[in-house]
Amino acid sequence: MNFKNILIILFAIIAFSLQTQACTVAVISGKYTKDGRPLLWKNRDTWAINNQIMYFDDGKYDYMGLVNSKDPKGKSVWIGQNSKGFAIMNSASYNLNIGDTTRLSGLEGKMIKEALATCATIEDFEKYLDQFPRPTRLEANFGVIDAQGGAAMYEVNNKGYVKFDANDPKVAPFGYIIRANYSYMGSFGPESSGYIRFNTANELFYNAMATNSFDAQFIMQDVSRSLNHSLTKANLYIDYADVADNTPTYTFLHDFIPRRSSASSCVIQGVKKGESPEFSTLWSIVGFPLTSIAIPTWVKGENDFPDVLKLSDEYNDSPVCYAALELKKEVFPIRWGKYASKYYININVLVNKDKTGIRQKILPYENKLFDFTNSTLDQWRQGALKRADLKLFYDEINKGVIEMFSNEFQIDLTKK
Repeated sequence: MNFKNILIILFAIIAFSLQTQACTVAVISGKYTKDGRPLLWKNRDTWAINNQIMYFDDGKYDYMGLVNSKDPKGKSVWIGQNSKGFAIMNSASYNLNIGDTTRLSGLEGKMIKEALATCATIEDFEKYLDQFPRPTRLEANFGVIDAQGGAAMYEVNNKGYVKFDANDPKVAPFGYIIRANYSYMGSFGPESSGYIRFNTANELFYNAMATNSFDAQFIMQDVSRSLNHSLTKANLYIDYADVADNTPTYTFLHDFIPRRSSASSCVIQGVKKGESPEFSTLWSIVGFPLTSIAIPTWVKGENDFPDVLKLSDEYNDSPVCYAALELKKEVFPIRWGKYASKYYININVLVNKDKTGIRQKILPYENKLFDFTNSTLDQWRQGALKRADLKLFYDEINKGVIEMFSNEFQIDLTKK
């Protein structure tokens, strides 16, 4: 095989890997949330299913975010927040550069890392975009919030960008902007994807907004893990809830928000204008969302955050991601067939009549974790956030997550 053919194959592999990104994302104005704080959400779909959380102090501002476990130096970040309360994430878009033959860079993760290291506000990010070389070699939606109340989505193509302001009722009448794998400024057709996921998220968001129940917990539990399908009107949790435990029951999983390629799901709960940005909270479900648990972190805690979120030499992954992927094998037990192994799940191991499903076991622990975190945050907001208090909190959370996977699923995360 000659060098030219090798290059063609490599470019094809890169193009395929870029096209397999199928994230569902949203930015929500604090004017419309339950507690008045903005939210940033990313349900990450990717071939890189091993994920971790990392803390960085290599820029103008300290920051932390979601990183591939096979990227131990953290060269790319896929959603994160910094010490100034600035937060950013992305979703790939496939309809912004139609007909443009400029080769894409695939460097959205490096761009997010740079923005976290250097930007304090949405205005800083816009200056960053304005100075970005043209063509940008980018085709993506970037969601951003800051500590000044800013909340916006930016659709970035080779020529520049268009801003969609979540605080503008003409742009976002209900205060939120959702994107999947297409952009409003692009052409609509078969080249893009995620229309059904978009509609599912939109229905869930609208109902939450109408009932004033829009918060981080709602997104993590009811959207990131939703098995509603806006086209077929299926709700797999309800449709199979009455089947007894240990009754293998297979159903088709396609175009739901969580997919086989879902690697993690994160929500950043920002701060109200005038609040200290140190209280901006990164909630992370690291690993397959249907089999993992949400864990909070703050930049102020630096590297003291729970060990279950950090890259472990024992697993070549973060322990919580390792555990989630072990349980994922039970959800996708079919090992043969090009499509059977990809799209058919045993729904009975997630939810069943006897309340022994994976989701049913994790939920009580997670509810307690949210209650504990929210009550602790309320106390912390009365004063300054102290690293010593954070360390004690993190130790308690880490212990609880380890105990949950051990007690409920016999997965030992204490290996050294």
